[in-house]
Amino acid sequence: MKEVEFLQYVVENLVNHPGDIQIERTEDELGTLLTLRVNKEDMGIIIGKSGNTINALRSVLRLLGMKLDKKLNLKVLD
Repeated sequence: MKEVEFLQYVVENLVNHPGDIQIERTEDELGTLLTLRVNKEDMGIIIGKSGNTINALRSVLRLLGMKLDKKLNLKVLD
């Protein structure tokens, strides 16, 4: 569950409402899916300009997954 702790830490330091962060972890044959929910006011921060922030988060999670020998994916729900 290092990936959940890592994502929690990074997102807490980005958003204005860290108490509203919810992360769900599910595993299937394709790998591990992390589903992130944040306060509606923080969605713009998480997505970033042209999706740059969310893409960077996904890239870092993929690298972490390679280190942990897992396939990690990130989905953001509004």
